[in-house]
Amino acid sequence: MSISVNKYICGYCGACVGVCPTGALELVETWIEVDNQCTGCGICQKICPLGAIEVNR
Repeated sequence: MSISVNKYICGYCGACVGVCPTGALELVETWIEVDNQCTGCGICQKICPLGAIEVNR
C-alpha cells in the first residue's frame, strides 16, 4: 500500500506530516514527499483538510 498526494489540490499546510506515525511524509518546498516507510494506514488522508491524499491499496 502507498499514498499519493494530488499536487493540484494540496495546499501544503503540513497537517499530514505532523500526524504520520512512521514519519514517512516530509514537506519539501511546494510538495509532499512520501518515502518507503509509508504503511498506507490512511491517517494522513483523514486529516487532510482539502482531500488531496489518496490511499492506494
